[in-house]
Amino acid sequence: MFNPSREQSRDFLFDLWEKHRAKAPLTALETMALAIVLEHPEYHAILGDRERYREREWTPEAAETNPFLHLAMHLAIEEQVSIDQPRGIRAALQELSRRRDSGHAAHHDAMECLGEMIWQAQRHGAGFDDAAYLDCLERKKG
Repeated sequence: MFNPSREQSRDFLFDLWEKHRAKAPLTALETMALAIVLEHPEYHAILGDRERYREREWTPEAAETNPFLHLAMHLAIEEQVSIDQPRGIRAALQELSRRRDSGHAAHHDAMECLGEMIWQAQRHGAGFDDAAYLDCLERKKG
């Protein structure tokens, strides 16, 4: 895909929210992202105030969740599932969704795994470990 900057990622979501509110046509990616945004009403006011929130920092030290990172991780998982990459993620998320009785909750479980795998890859200067990612999802099934 592409490697957008933090500002480009945020602008994508701000622009998406503006287009949604204006009832403007959306691209396929925007339609996928909007479905995720609509599941997070707690972020709608943020997406409606670009000037206030475009540069804001959210830090784990302050026990804050970065809404842009949260939505981007949902979108990344949705894209992974749509193309079944890594191979097996679609089935793993379907099963996790069934067990959790919620696709959204399953995505949150997957986000924990995805975040851990990204952290490990960065920490060790290695590639993304597909097998460890799928193993983490398997453990979430409990």
